[in-house]
Amino acid sequence: MKIAKIDQFFPRPRLRLVKITTDNGLEGWGETTLEGKPKSTHAAVEELAEYLIGKDPLRIEHHWQHIYRSAFFRGGNVLMTALSGIDQALWDIAGKYHGVPVHQLLGGAVRDRIRVYAHWGINDLSEAGQAAARERLTWLQETGGYKAFKSGPNGKWRGHEPPAVIDAFVQRAYLMREWVGPDVELAFDFHGKMTPALAIEICHELKGMRPMFVEEPVPQENIDALKLVSDHVPFPIATGERLLTRWGFREICEKQAAAYLQPDISHTGGITELKKIANLAEIYYIHILPHSAIGAVAFSASLQVDAVVPNFLAQEQVDAGLGGPITGPIAPSGSGAAPRSAGILQTPWQVRDGHINLPTQPGLGFEINKKEAEQNLGVYGEELGGEYFYETDNSVADW
Repeated sequence: MKIAKIDQFFPRPRLRLVKITTDNGLEGWGETTLEGKPKSTHAAVEELAEYLIGKDPLRIEHHWQHIYRSAFFRGGNVLMTALSGIDQALWDIAGKYHGVPVHQLLGGAVRDRIRVYAHWGINDLSEAGQAAARERLTWLQETGGYKAFKSGPNGKWRGHEPPAVIDAFVQRAYLMREWVGPDVELAFDFHGKMTPALAIEICHELKGMRPMFVEEPVPQENIDALKLVSDHVPFPIATGERLLTRWGFREICEKQAAAYLQPDISHTGGITELKKIANLAEIYYIHILPHSAIGAVAFSASLQVDAVVPNFLAQEQVDAGLGGPITGPIAPSGSGAAPRSAGILQTPWQVRDGHINLPTQPGLGFEINKKEAEQNLGVYGEELGGEYFYETDNSVADW
């Protein structure tokens, strides 16, 4: 069996897919969405295809090592996203070839179902804002029985903000706790927008409502700044969606700079590397909360790793992860959730009591809807942040 063809598709904004076809007709799917870089991974996959065509698709580790190590420059978000999508597609082929879900090839499941958390928050305290938040909360609880939610402070944040801005966010957080009670977990994503001092200040304001975690309190480049926050906050800190490979997570683990890691299966190196990152974290008693805020193929790939690693805590699941039509209220603005994967999968994943049952179909566990998936929009636009993301003084703002 050889790789015969590699195709790429751009069916929706912020959704890129790669399909690898073998000479005996097996097809594997992966996701190469790179937020904010809509054209870059397409070229990278084209380059990698020159190496992959004619090769045995089952030599997944060998291909991973070659793609990562054989060129002078290693890593980077463009190469790793291209490699991640290819890796997912190769595992999809391997599962279909052997007639088993990928998690069986990774050592077998260590759990019977996979815990997921949803995006939900209160955008503003107006009557309309609270009504919209109530509607979405009710929908999520009634349709999926979710027991964990993530939100965050909206908009742009400077090095420090006046009390009114901080207090408004804190008030919304405590109102969320009031609505859901103590049996539901709440987490808050700071999107790397804060300075260490501001992050610590806000976290101390939040400690009374006992967050599950605060995500990316500071930008990802400085691990010591992250540890400073973690050392001064009395609840778990999480990070990792913008970090790549085991090497990107090594220092966080060694310095115990975070309680939870959030590698993204479409950026950090695919199924192959996500499992290795989880294994690394395990020896430091760090759990993983895999990031997934793009499409249904990436989400499906994450489920395969979630099934087999003992230090898994919960899987991020935006509406896109279901892959089916979105009929209820969409997530709050700025959460990253949108129905971009609606219809991409033939059968959407079902959430019951805040969990998804283990995938049972061969490969990544889904049947693709080719009519929806095999399209190319042809029109690119800003997908995260963008050229108009400035402060009031016209200085550049963090997304």
